[in-house]
Amino acid sequence: MTSPLAIDPKLPGDEFLANGEFPLTRRDLADIAAMIYADAGIFLNETKASLVYSRLSKHIRKLGLRSFREYCNLVASPEGAGERREMLSYLTTNFTRFFRENHHFEHLRDEVLPDLFARAKSGGRVRIWSAACSDGQEPYSIALTILSMMPNAADYDIKILATDIDPKILAIAREGAYDQNALETVSADMRRQWFKQVESGARQKWKIDDRVKRLITFNELNLMTEWPFKGKFDVIFCRNVVIYFDEPTQMRIWSRFAEQLPPGGHLYIGHSERVTGDAKNRFDNIGITTYKLHGTAPRRSA
Repeated sequence: MTSPLAIDPKLPGDEFLANGEFPLTRRDLADIAAMIYADAGIFLNETKASLVYSRLSKHIRKLGLRSFREYCNLVASPEGAGERREMLSYLTTNFTRFFRENHHFEHLRDEVLPDLFARAKSGGRVRIWSAACSDGQEPYSIALTILSMMPNAADYDIKILATDIDPKILAIAREGAYDQNALETVSADMRRQWFKQVESGARQKWKIDDRVKRLITFNELNLMTEWPFKGKFDVIFCRNVVIYFDEPTQMRIWSRFAEQLPPGGHLYIGHSERVTGDAKNRFDNIGITTYKLHGTAPRRSA
């Protein structure tokens, strides 16, 4: 695939973009950008040179390599397939927190879940997808919202799928253990009911209850590949992810999300994102970064 970071023919490819122990040239960055774009749809340009350097230089030293050029040659080779996956882990951003953009969870609680619960109590299925779930705080926030309204939700066919491209961050998500700072946005009542302190002192750590975990399945998924889903989702959370894609990729992702929702299904996206392309005409923007697919959702059972 052609690199999204085109090298200007007027400038030499060996021009340094970052100087340090391992100088980073424009050609090095172009090669790295091409690989991460091909693998994950993530768009890098020269403004990201310092970020690429800071996230990869220590790993290059650990590998015993002498330059970014040697590193590029390694990750581009068949023998470096594992290191190429490692590169993706280093270059993806995993910032998250419990109940981030809380207005989404308030809308989910007040406007969406009552109908979904009614369907579940009548024997129907409810499916929610947390795409790019990072270390699990988003899907756990969804599950906690559900359990705050319906403590026996696990007795019904209510499931949350949480996916991410990074297997390392998924391992942290499955463990569900967080430090004290991570729980600052979790209410005291929720913390008492659904978390257990497993470490104390300066390294206070809290682990989420298995009753919360039972609602969630964590799976590795690259949004650029085929999505192996048999049915549709009632709700999709994909927040602050699509901003890392170029415009054509963004439009494809929005259209694919629309195909995964039933009429009346809801999509929550990041604060800097907007649905674009053909998919824009399929959604109603019903709130701050909150979208509803055109059509009428099934009526709530009595």
